[in-house]
Amino acid sequence: MEMIYLILVLFLGGAVLTWLLGKISPIIRDILFISSVIIPTVLFFMNVEVGHDVSFQVLGYKLSWGISYLAYLFSYIVLGLGSLASVYAVAAMKGKKNLGFFYSNFILSIMSMMGILLSRDLISFFIFWEIMTWSSYLMVVFRGKDVQKVGIKYFVFSAIGAYAMLMAIVIVNSLTNSLLISDLVSSFGSFSLSMKWLIPLLLLIGFAVKSAMMPLHVWAPGAYSNSPMAFTSMFSGALSKMGVYGMIIVMVSLVSYIPNGFWLKETIAWLGGITAVGGTLWAVAQDDAKKLLAYSSVAQLGYIIVGIGIGTPLAMLSALFMAVMHAIFKGNLFLVVGAIERQTGTSNLTEVSGLIRKMPWTFISALFSIIALAGIPPLGGFVGKWMLYESLIGSNHYLLVIVVFFSSTAAFLYSYKFLFGFFLGQEEKEWSHIKEAPAMMVVPMMILAVATFVLGTFPGLVLNPIDNGLQELGFASTQGRYWEMSALFNEWGNQVMLQPLVYAIIAVFLFFAAFLTIKGFKHTRYVTTKDISSSGEVPKEHENLTFSQNFFQPFLRAVEPFMKRRIDTYYSGIGNGLEAIFDFTRRIYTGNGQTYALYAVIFIVVLLMFKNALFGL
Repeated sequence: MEMIYLILVLFLGGAVLTWLLGKISPIIRDILFISSVIIPTVLFFMNVEVGHDVSFQVLGYKLSWGISYLAYLFSYIVLGLGSLASVYAVAAMKGKKNLGFFYSNFILSIMSMMGILLSRDLISFFIFWEIMTWSSYLMVVFRGKDVQKVGIKYFVFSAIGAYAMLMAIVIVNSLTNSLLISDLVSSFGSFSLSMKWLIPLLLLIGFAVKSAMMPLHVWAPGAYSNSPMAFTSMFSGALSKMGVYGMIIVMVSLVSYIPNGFWLKETIAWLGGITAVGGTLWAVAQDDAKKLLAYSSVAQLGYIIVGIGIGTPLAMLSALFMAVMHAIFKGNLFLVVGAIERQTGTSNLTEVSGLIRKMPWTFISALFSIIALAGIPPLGGFVGKWMLYESLIGSNHYLLVIVVFFSSTAAFLYSYKFLFGFFLGQEEKEWSHIKEAPAMMVVPMMILAVATFVLGTFPGLVLNPIDNGLQELGFASTQGRYWEMSALFNEWGNQVMLQPLVYAIIAVFLFFAAFLTIKGFKHTRYVTTKDISSSGEVPKEHENLTFSQNFFQPFLRAVEPFMKRRIDTYYSGIGNGLEAIFDFTRRIYTGNGQTYALYAVIFIVVLLMFKNALFGL
């Protein structure tokens, strides 16, 4: 059996067996779940190489599966993050109900994402895309909370994207009589001007939905925050990258050949900038960490979309590097919140604080990921944002630089809010019993945390695969050294040219860590928020005086005019209008036979009255 077939069969079989045998034994279920993710992952990286593909016929159409350099890069995200999240999930979800169902859809999500990356024809791509949508939808509603509000919204927007993609596929097949992606790319130049615009726009709608690009983003905050955190790390870190993957292919292979396609690229870039700003502002306003990270994910995806829209080699390099880093640090932050929620029972920043001594490993993991998110050296988030700024300045997008820089700077606010709210505030008596999360949760988090440092210091580990992917897409060859367009790297691109700064930051961090450790534990008296006085009055037990309460209110008041304009309001209006139409239709179709007979009589009478005008009789 071809290895590609075997890997997909193992994923599918594992999902089915985990669900069925999970009803017999929880231990067998957990072992099957982890094995069904890790074994296909190992087989893929050991046996599947770029260029290897398989073809087969279905109903007279040639379908093809294989792996490209670009898809191989994204497979690191899907399988790497998926393997770590699966280990984490076993401990995080322990004691929950319907775990067989949860694990099965977890595996199906990974299988479908790999199927998308392996697909070289539009039908396979669409089928795996739908499996990904359905399995993720079932995870969104798994907890049974806000199903009507959150689940339906996710389903409706996913359906809009899917139907747009399906329309594009039907049009392509009618024009080329083929479903192969390579045939679409090679024939695109011969299409009429209207088709050159219509096909990419339809595909971009589908990909923009999954990438949470404004104004198609409104499903993301609720879906990310409503899913179990073990899956949300995959949802935000990997599943959103399928939209990024599709957008890159469309923008490079199709839009680049549209007359005046420059304006579409500019529009996408500016929508990405608006997405970054809007997501950041709403993240700052959140008190629940899950919603904070959900809006933050929207903002971070906005940076990636900006790079894709600009489309220069350096911009694409930055977009792909940020895609990898976003999967690592944002996936890890959702795992951190899941660990805190499991240990404390809440993810509200105004309720829990002072966890730095109770959950030190979780804090370290969160600290690394927050630094990477904020774009501070020596971690990988800095590398991606630096290249993005260089690409914007080099392509004369100065206004967009200001937009992106504002979003990036404002991100410091919610980054600080996250760290202080959970870890650095006063210790409260009600959290005195809290302990560190289980090792099966801590180890995946620490691996991802270390990865942010390794890739920030040695970015060549990611730059080389990205370089191969860009040349495969048709960018000019640079002898494998695209990073030379940036002033950030050394000649080989394997190190950032800020080593003295990196070492100085590490030295300062270690010095203060040691100083506080030696001095603080013995001589500092830890106080709670109730162990203070305010204007001579001692607060009562029910009064919440944590610094997490009403974070950054002056800033939020300043940007309130911008935040009032919510696209969700317009979507709600459309939904209410459709509901009114459906309600009117329901009143017409009553289900009463006598009413239908009356309708028939009225129709015949009207037909007889206007027969001359209608039929010339």
